[in-house]
Amino acid sequence: MNGYAGKILRLNLTNRNVSTFPTQKYEQWMGGHGMGSAIFYDLVKDKTIDGFNPANVVTMMTSPLSGTLVPGASARTEVQGIGIQSYPIGWFTRSNFGGRFSAMLKFAGWDGVVIEGKADKPVWIDVRDDQVSIRDCSPLKLWGMETWDTQETIWDFVAGDGKEYGQWLQPNGEEGGSSTQHPAVVTIGPAGENQSRLGCLIHDASAAGGQGGFGGIWGSKNLKAISVIGSGQVEINDPKALMAARLWQKKNYAFKLGTIKGGGTFEFQSSPTPLVSWRGGRPKVDQRPKACIGCHSACRATYDDGLGNQASCFASVFYWDADSLDTQRAASDLINRYGVNAVEIIFGLEYVRNLQLYRLLKSAKIPECPLDFSDYGSEEFVERFVRMIAYGDDGQGNPSEFGKDISGGFVYAAEKWGRREEDLRSGLLRFPYWGLPIHKEPRAQVYWGYGTLLGDRDINEHDFDWLKWDASNAKAYGRRPMADAEEAVRIMTNKMVPYQDDMKMFDFSEENIYSDHMAKLVSWHRYYTRFWKQSMLFCDVRWPDFLNMHQPDKIGSTGIAEPKYLKAVTGKDFSFLDGINLGKKIWNLDNAIWTLQGRHRDMVHFCDNIYEEPARRGVDMANTYMPGIENGKWDYYEYSNRTLDRDKFDEFKTRFYKLQEWDTRSGYPTRKALEPLGLSYVADDLEKQEKLGKT
Repeated sequence: MNGYAGKILRLNLTNRNVSTFPTQKYEQWMGGHGMGSAIFYDLVKDKTIDGFNPANVVTMMTSPLSGTLVPGASARTEVQGIGIQSYPIGWFTRSNFGGRFSAMLKFAGWDGVVIEGKADKPVWIDVRDDQVSIRDCSPLKLWGMETWDTQETIWDFVAGDGKEYGQWLQPNGEEGGSSTQHPAVVTIGPAGENQSRLGCLIHDASAAGGQGGFGGIWGSKNLKAISVIGSGQVEINDPKALMAARLWQKKNYAFKLGTIKGGGTFEFQSSPTPLVSWRGGRPKVDQRPKACIGCHSACRATYDDGLGNQASCFASVFYWDADSLDTQRAASDLINRYGVNAVEIIFGLEYVRNLQLYRLLKSAKIPECPLDFSDYGSEEFVERFVRMIAYGDDGQGNPSEFGKDISGGFVYAAEKWGRREEDLRSGLLRFPYWGLPIHKEPRAQVYWGYGTLLGDRDINEHDFDWLKWDASNAKAYGRRPMADAEEAVRIMTNKMVPYQDDMKMFDFSEENIYSDHMAKLVSWHRYYTRFWKQSMLFCDVRWPDFLNMHQPDKIGSTGIAEPKYLKAVTGKDFSFLDGINLGKKIWNLDNAIWTLQGRHRDMVHFCDNIYEEPARRGVDMANTYMPGIENGKWDYYEYSNRTLDRDKFDEFKTRFYKLQEWDTRSGYPTRKALEPLGLSYVADDLEKQEKLGKT
């Protein structure tokens, strides 16, 4: 099994039992999300349980490419289980983070970790190669610590004898192997310990598994951290071919310092550019790039003053109204130290602030808010707000019903306050689907909104997002985009097997967004990301490579590079289309799980605001340009100034379900869809629960 360690670690926290099962049992799913879904399906018999239930199983999976030289695929870890963030049901969901953890897990001899049950007291997991211990938190006083302190305490404990980073360690004593690394630690902070729905997993400074509320789930299991240090290696089928593939891609497709082109950050060709959106621009201090293990192009940075280290994307957007750039950077550190989901707290703070500005905070059912808004913008204000989320109190250690409510999630709080429907409709509460915060503008980037509604979480998949950014910036600054709309669409769709002949998949005009063409785009995106992104764990920021400015024809390496790397590592002849087809199988298994949880097509809809109000300039993601055909001409057009049509979206669901070969009346998977994918046993289970769709 080249590329695999060969075994998966199974931890039962209830009886503190450590066991293993062979990776080969799930090898057909290849890795990552596919394996995680299959393991979850087998182990969780009652799919209707709440995410806080001890019977909830959390998986943390690697891929055969983890810990290898495959660029953008060496570092990521896929986390799955029943979540606690979404509304009205905590869907079976996923999160994902980079850094060093998945590679270190492979070096220690493990392809993944399966977490079951609930410990009787707070514990942490100490993995040193094949030696695994479930340790009480009390000797190191870990429970109650912030995430950074937890990691440093565990590093010192595992290293022992005062050894510092970079020195040789023998984590299992003289009989074991050696490493110059300190352990890779994933931990929760106070938010997770107090079972906040905003609690997330933190690894290193700012690698976060945010969505789904997995920090709160770990807290409910009394699990503080998992530490892994390994001294082994990943067996590669053809090391020479792997090195040749990386050099081939670097030469032809990667950035070149002398002739940097594009300048975006959501592409393989991007240079090491911090993916930050600090309000005041980049800090005027010395900085250097910071990359996940094995990456060819870093998207994070560390700063000589230590503020905001490695924060990226949403973690750097938090507290946009800060009094200063340094205050905003300090706010990024706060959410990482306390282990809080950046996306939800951004839009949650906006919601509370809007309630205050519109003089609604004293509505009948809203408890007294302890925040002093005359201090809004200061570091003191934001620290108190973050602590309210983390501890469910007033941010100063005193009981607060308001703090408890918002720690339980902002949509859940709005529901308790009797404001959910009203504030979703008005746009005051920008959580338009499944009780999750908005990310991209769903009226324009409809594939993003559709994919989120038809799935379990904000998709957070940027495969086509660079196209919007490039076109929108080009329109704003009067320059030419990287490629004309028709040229870009042709290059992209030519790679999108088996739908490669349909350019109208990227026609975002009003008459096309509810069509069979758009149903194919959404379907392909679900299949592609379920396998190549979330099972093979190619980075979402540096992959895919559709359009590349380093090639004369602008055609990138996606479709060629992925199978080339997979064969070099595993020896398997597995085509790009094979990956799409396996992604379809994984997508069907996930949908069967959601069906067993209680999903029906009638639940799949946006909040009223998306159907009734266009994006608000200066507030929503307006000025979003997407390719489209208007008056017979391809170009980039602004589509954020429209609303979605409720009835036409309902018709789109029918088209989508028909393409999936699911029941168009219920949205349930059918035997006709499942059996050709090798999922007859899933169809049998659905039939027993009277949830099997009819053809």
